[in-house]
Amino acid sequence: MSPTAATKPWINPYLAILVGVFAVSFSSILVRVCTAPPLVIAAYRLIFTFCFLAPFTLWGGAPALRGMSARQIGLSAGSGVFLALHFVTWFISLKYTSIASSVVLVTTQPLFVVLGSWIFFRESVPRKALYGCLLAFVGSVVIGATDFQIGRQAFIGDLLALFAAVMVSGYLLIGRRLRHGVPLTGYTFVTYGASALTLSSAAAVGGVAFYPYPAQDWLIFVALALVCTILGHTVFNWVLRYVQASVVSVSILGEPLGAILWAAVFLGENPTPRQTVGGSIIFAGLYLFTRVTAKSDKPLATETI
Repeated sequence: MSPTAATKPWINPYLAILVGVFAVSFSSILVRVCTAPPLVIAAYRLIFTFCFLAPFTLWGGAPALRGMSARQIGLSAGSGVFLALHFVTWFISLKYTSIASSVVLVTTQPLFVVLGSWIFFRESVPRKALYGCLLAFVGSVVIGATDFQIGRQAFIGDLLALFAAVMVSGYLLIGRRLRHGVPLTGYTFVTYGASALTLSSAAAVGGVAFYPYPAQDWLIFVALALVCTILGHTVFNWVLRYVQASVVSVSILGEPLGAILWAAVFLGENPTPRQTVGGSIIFAGLYLFTRVTAKSDKPLATETI
């Protein structure tokens, strides 16, 4: 079904996009101020997300779960592992490098999605999109070189943010292949559940304590699940039924801008001139890239993960 053919939404989709961008922009600053280890933060984000959504899925989406084949369940679980690796590596990067560098670099994930689509599925890439890739790569080099001069720790944080972008691309690629045969409720139930289980198991094996933590940290865990994941990413999934994928793709680029703003306001963490230049180049590349690829990939305008 095309976005224009969808039933009339109960709320203006463009207003919903603004809400979603506003919600996800708080992720990085919440992780930065949380005192819990990154692995615990990631685990609780997925645990609470799964617990909040599970009753609704089991109540209205039980047929979707029963209709999933063993292969679909296995792939969905694999997608959850990629999502777990994305969250934990990104959260660690936020402890090493600046919020500006981390959020801008992790936003390069659309580039890796299309690269993976070309490698694994032999999907063609429009030439104009390649120009966007090149611009984003140049911007990443500018940020990486700047942080390397600042110190080894900041550079490691940049590399972790890029690795997090690669991991979330694996999550998206699997979901993209499953979305036509698996309803969203069934897919997210298995994926979030597998992701929460992966992170919890890793924390248990690594001897990382699940408690005690101050009350502020528990509020952050809940906020990451309710605000950043459900009110943020889930809203984007819903909006894609009513607007073009290009609109959503470009709008999501507002997340790092919001994160940088909150970091400056609440933490006094202002981006350096070189980070600003590198980030601007990346945004220009991603804008060109997402506009071209979303317009040439019409199926993505129906339902995504």
